[in-house]
Order: sequence, then structure tokens, then C-alpha cells
Amino acid sequence: MMIDDDIEQIRTRFEKLSWTLDERMRRLFAAAEASAIGRGGVTKVAQATGVSRRAIHAGLNDLLAKENPIACQPKRIRKVGAGRKSVTETDAELVTELLKLVEPTTRGDPESPLRWTCKSLRTLAGELTANGHPVSYPKVGDLLRELGYSLQANRKVLEGTDHPDRNAQFEFISDQAKQRIAAGNPVISVDTKKKELVGAYKNNGTTWRPEGEPEPVKVHDFIDKELGRANPYGVYDVASNTGWVSVGTDHDTVSFAVETIRRWWNSMGKQRYPAASELMITADGGGSNGSRVRLWKWELQRLTDEIKIPIHISHLPPGTSKWNKIEHRLFSHISMNWGGQPLISHEVIVNLIAGTTTRKGLKAHAELDNSSYPSGVKISDAEFEQIRITRNEFHGEWNYRIDPNFI
Repeated sequence: MMIDDDIEQIRTRFEKLSWTLDERMRRLFAAAEASAIGRGGVTKVAQATGVSRRAIHAGLNDLLAKENPIACQPKRIRKVGAGRKSVTETDAELVTELLKLVEPTTRGDPESPLRWTCKSLRTLAGELTANGHPVSYPKVGDLLRELGYSLQANRKVLEGTDHPDRNAQFEFISDQAKQRIAAGNPVISVDTKKKELVGAYKNNGTTWRPEGEPEPVKVHDFIDKELGRANPYGVYDVASNTGWVSVGTDHDTVSFAVETIRRWWNSMGKQRYPAASELMITADGGGSNGSRVRLWKWELQRLTDEIKIPIHISHLPPGTSKWNKIEHRLFSHISMNWGGQPLISHEVIVNLIAGTTTRKGLKAHAELDNSSYPSGVKISDAEFEQIRITRNEFHGEWNYRIDPNFI
């Protein structure tokens, strides 16, 4: 009966304190109780608290030593080297194998021409495990963050429709871009930046100003009929880390998009690539430069006739518009550069874009395009047949070449 009372009293004291005890203090408490009981104390305390006999004996040794065995490491519960080893210590090839899996489908590295991260953590963990490197998907996430990847990239994988050949298209674009850059040919990423209201409107972000003197802006974002909107269309040169942006004042049409590419080529492209034998364009699958837009191909035929070199076009898979290289290498920096500053005129917008730079050496050029670009232009079947288009065997609707009509 006395034995049962001892166990019950120990259990009561332990339950009242257990929520405050870490691993080390649990074994010291148990060891102190066992020492007070004397013979048979370890067994009773183990029954009352659930602390293992081995841990209690370790606590008794600590008490006998009358010193903190980890005094030099006050925040550590276990001695150095205790606990299960990291998976990267037991599998030295894990990180290398992970990089092999993500490299063809990785985005965001400025040193690589076109890279994306489009595989989920579970998919990567499954592939690593199947290749003899068992690892959990949370650990894959930890490793990717250590390698410089962000959670934002993982979130964007979930955007849009998951096409079965999404990853394969990214790999195709990456391979094609690398080959052309190695051959000294230009590879550009094109897209339309978000349309901006021109005038004294609120622009997200902050700027340094005298305390208590924020710049006044309009309360309501009703469009100014005289100033209208700005339509920035950009060209990003992947190899040289330079950008060109035309700020349009009319409609955002296919003709405006191709005219921007034309201006980039005439002002920057042909000077930088005098021996170019081909131009590669990567673009979204929709919008003014969409893969199904006839006028896009018609206007590119006119352009290739002028520059007299073939143009290879590769569209990003459906639902991946935010993965376009220009979004992260040019447009995001433009937004940060003009953050908090009202875009009061088209000239101000042009100057803010042109003033965008980064520590990685990004340089941007911008100019105003006041030309008119009527919307609703249609291309007939007869006109479409005149386009010298050659579709690639792999997803010809996304990947195709337009050859010039040589005179």
C-alpha cells in the first residue's frame, strides 16, 4: 500500500510540473525523486512519470557529478552530437541529386538563361526516394530554402491549369535558350506590364519625405480623360541583363507589342548582336502575344522580313504567366523603383523606368510611344497562309519558327 502511495504522490507532483520541464529537467526531476526514495526508487519513479530507467540513471549521474554537463551551452538540452543525425550527413549525395532534379525546371537564377522551379515538394521528395535517397517533403523544402529558393516560387506553381507537359515545355525553353545564347544569338522575354493610371494617384510603396508631409494624391482612382493610362510593354534581353520598355498611350495591341520588339532590335539588338543568325522570343501563352493570335504571327512575319533573320517563338505553358523571365528580372524592379511615387505624367513614368538599376547590373531603357494602334484588326485565311511558319515537333502550337521572305 505504501508503494502505491509513493507512486501516486510522485505522479501528482510530476503532472503539476511536467508542462514546464524540458528533456533534461524531466530526467533531473525523476532522478531527484528516485534518490529521495532510495532503494527501488528508480522503478517507482519510472512507473509514476513514464521517464525511462535509462534516463533516470543518466539524471542520477548528473546529480552525482554536481555540475551542469552542458554549462558551456546553456540553450542546448543534449550534449553535442546527441540525437539523430541530419539526413544530409547520412546521405552526402542528397543535395547534389536534388539540384539535378530542379536544375532543368528552375527559375529565378540570374546566371542561367531561363530557369524555373515548377515541381512540387512532394514530387521532388518522391523522385529522390525512388532514386535511393529517402527524404520527406518538408526536408526538401528546408534544403531548397538553404539553397536560396523562396516559398513564393512554390506558391506560383499552383497558378493556373496544370498541363501534363508543363515541365517538359519549361525544359524545352531552357535548352533552346542555352543553345542560342551559346551561339551568340539573342534571347528575349517579352510581356505587357500592368497598365497604370496617369495622374496624381496613390502608388503603393514609400519614399523619404519630411516627417508629416506625405505627398497628396487623389482620394478616388477615376481615370483622368486627358492623361488616360500608360501601357508599358517590355523586352528583356536575357544574356545581357538589359531591358527596353515602350510606354504606349493608345491600345495595348499586337501591333504595339511587335513594334516594341522592332524598336528594341533597331536601337539595341542589332548593335549588340551584329552576327546574329536567329532571334528567340519567349512569351506568355495569352494576351497580345498569345500563341493562338493570328495577328501576332502576321506582325512577326513583317518583322522578320525587315531584320532578315528567322524568329523562333516559344510560349510558356497555360497558367504560368507570372513565371515569365521579364516579370522577375525587369518589371519587379521597375515597380520597386517607382514605389510610393505618383505617376503624374507619361514622361515621369518613362524617366522612372529608365532609372531602374540593380546590383546585378540591370540596365533599362524606356521611351514614349504616342502612335495609334487600332484594336480589332483581323487576319484573313489568305493572309495567314502567307506566313512562313514552321512548327516544332514538340508542341508546335507553343514552339514555332517564322522565316523571312528574302528578296
